[in-house]
Amino acid sequence: QVQLVESGGGLVQAGGSLRLSCAASGRTFSTYNMGWFRQDPGKEREFVAAISRSGEQTVYAASVKGRFTISRDNAKNTMYLQMNSLKAEDTNVYYCAARFTWSNVAASTKSDDYAYWGQGTEVTVSS
Repeated sequence: QVQLVESGGGLVQAGGSLRLSCAASGRTFSTYNMGWFRQDPGKEREFVAAISRSGEQTVYAASVKGRFTISRDNAKNTMYLQMNSLKAEDTNVYYCAARFTWSNVAASTKSDDYAYWGQGTEVTVSS
């Protein structure tokens, strides 16, 4: 198993930037594909970005492509989400997720494919 802890959320003005971190502990971090999702209370979880276990493959939601960058440092057991040009509609609770993989397969955009989740970090963008 792997335990995930997000950090880096907060309040920022529209047009500003934040960097979220997801620290992992437990099994070998480099065997997990990782993803970022966001969810408003009462709404479905929305895919944001994902990265393969090697970091070579990334995928983004259309709404964040060009503004957000996902990355990982397997030596530090940490994944990141650099969020630039933030908009009011990016306001949400952001969750990191992990999916164990036996090989270097593409990271999934589907929340059901991820077995492990963090507790979430809140991002508020004021307009």
